[in-house]
Amino acid sequence: ASAAIKRYVGLGNALNATALNAIGTRYVCLLNATELEAIHPTSLKLASLDPSACSQETKNILYQKAKKAFSDQHHLPAYYELILPYLGGAPAADLKSLSKDDVNMNVSTFMTLRRESLMSLTPPEVQGLLGINLPELAQWQYRAPVREWIQVQKQSELDKLHIGLTGGTQEGYINIVTPKFPAPSSAPLGTVAMAFHLLPALLLTFLMVSILS
Repeated sequence: ASAAIKRYVGLGNALNATALNAIGTRYVCLLNATELEAIHPTSLKLASLDPSACSQETKNILYQKAKKAFSDQHHLPAYYELILPYLGGAPAADLKSLSKDDVNMNVSTFMTLRRESLMSLTPPEVQGLLGINLPELAQWQYRAPVREWIQVQKQSELDKLHIGLTGGTQEGYINIVTPKFPAPSSAPLGTVAMAFHLLPALLLTFLMVSILS
């Protein structure tokens, strides 16, 4: 399939709606970044794709294409359903905007959002996104990435959601990320000890040479 797609594109054919529907969800993940960038946004209007199983790079590119394709319907209720298959590549700013539109996002969709975008959302914004589906979030609170999101929120803010989320930061406390230090040198301890033992003598010799010169 990958070879066929490359051959098709290599002959100068465009990845239009007909081609995208032929490729379909089954093979869309085979498209590389160059091929994805060559897709004209309007082609997505007539194509039926679901890139949820693709790489994050593919999701990001297709989301931007879809956003342009459906930009003329951005303020219509239908916009969310049109952009829904591509939300796995949405940046935080776009999710924050959607949170004001009463989209009632499913928790299963919420779980597939771009991780850094999800982590940037506040509890009120998550409430705005999920709407009537918010209570279901409690069932996912011990699974990534919801667990990581909970851990960086203030518990007092989580309590305002009234769905029983626990594990947030208590007032007066901060989450500290333990730094990772380099592994100890693999050199034998005797060699390291000898180096430290000779260091003063080496420094003294260097100082004397500098003075005499």
